Amino acid sequence: MSKYLIGFDIGSSSIKAALVNAETRETVGMAQYPETEMEIQAVKTGWAEQDPELWWDYIGKVCQKLLTQTNVNGQDVESIGLSYQMHGLVLVDKDQKVLRPSIIWCDSRSVEIGNEAFKNIGEEKCLSHLLNSPGNFTASKLKWVQDNEPEVYKKVHKFMLPGDFIGMKMTGKIVTTKSGLSEGILWDFQNNDVAQFVLDHYNIDRALVPEIADTFSIQGQVTETAAEFLGIKAGTPVTYRAGDQPNNALALQVTKPGEIAATGGTSGVVYAVVDQPLYDKVSRVNGFAHVNHQAEAQRIGVLLCINGAGSQYRWIKQQVAGDNITYDQMEEMINTVPVGADDLRVIPFGNGAERMLENHFIGAQINNVQFNIHGKAHMYRAALEGVAFAFVYGVEILKEMGIETHVIKVGNDNLFRSKVFSTTVATLTGCTIEVIETTGAVGAARGSGLATGRYAALDDIYGKAEKVNTYQMSDDVAAYKQAYNTWKKDLENLLKNK
Repeated sequence: MSKYLIGFDIGSSSIKAALVNAETRETVGMAQYPETEMEIQAVKTGWAEQDPELWWDYIGKVCQKLLTQTNVNGQDVESIGLSYQMHGLVLVDKDQKVLRPSIIWCDSRSVEIGNEAFKNIGEEKCLSHLLNSPGNFTASKLKWVQDNEPEVYKKVHKFMLPGDFIGMKMTGKIVTTKSGLSEGILWDFQNNDVAQFVLDHYNIDRALVPEIADTFSIQGQVTETAAEFLGIKAGTPVTYRAGDQPNNALALQVTKPGEIAATGGTSGVVYAVVDQPLYDKVSRVNGFAHVNHQAEAQRIGVLLCINGAGSQYRWIKQQVAGDNITYDQMEEMINTVPVGADDLRVIPFGNGAERMLENHFIGAQINNVQFNIHGKAHMYRAALEGVAFAFVYGVEILKEMGIETHVIKVGNDNLFRSKVFSTTVATLTGCTIEVIETTGAVGAARGSGLATGRYAALDDIYGKAEKVNTYQMSDDVAAYKQAYNTWKKDLENLLKNK
């Protein structure tokens, strides 16, 4: 009788789940709930909240949906893995009751709290110990609650990340991981411990920090109540949890120093694994404990985020192409235009402040429009190249930090499905781009098999080769370099004026 691993990916737009055959490591099925995007509450400008109990309700629905559509008996599920939206804050009292809506990753209310801590703790200490500024992350969000909602704060028994909350609902145990604490900017890499100096600065009692478990470990067993709700057997262990970007890297088989994962969704991410704590002196990147980080064998994920990525290209499709044109049709039109779009250039940073640009918000620009030359195909190409150039600019920052690579692994979705986009990035970075057929939920499911002993080593969790495409450098390197260098001059001129 077959046994299965199940993974859940708790996003801010939907909950996804995947079943993997434990023996063959093949994906049996995937499901999503709800079909439309979950609502994000914005009580004030810049706020973003969700009800954690809604996540739990949807976990139950998507689990039942997945078991039904695959015709798998929930009694045959062997272990559970969790991936989740990073940097959120969930607060519960001693009875494990939620005290307020979760302040999620895209909420910006605690920016100034983090900026003040960065200055007063000391920039060098923050960067060398935390690999980050306190920023608008979980610790700063908790300080905001302390300052602005004291009646709520005094009832807090534990604070958690979104994945910790789902783990608690499944097992009744409140635990977190080193990786999770690092994404909340509460892990001291030099002392291999909770960052007590951050807690002290924010006047946060260490007792509010959950028990710390290894990323791959038995983190609790499903309770009778949760088992009935999910449709699986009581006692099933929860054995893996990680934030969405480290987990995405795991899913893409990026676990070793020198390997890089990238995503090109609404925002873009380049995630490089290194074997020592690295930080950027002007804090253009974030460093987190990767899923396989250990004090004696360090694995740090250096994350560079590009806000102006898929959001820009979607805007071009909606506002210029319109509903009657598909992305595939846009790609066909792009191929009628030369590299560099006849010198039409788009700066894509219209989705807020960019950390990789030292938190400047320079906005988006369309430069050098010539009415007798440029048409819609030029606009599509310039827009797509603008995002690709932003990725290249980000990889250059990683190279400045001493991070070198020859391969970038990406999922088979979003911007990297475009040959034009992927070839542009490959040509200008000198990297081969490998497209892997996987998802975060699949990665979480596979990750869950390590702690149970189903797999002997991390490399064993992967199935047969899932590489579905490869993009190499173009022969016409000079044209790409000329287009990129012109675009880069536009960007640098904008930055000089900030």
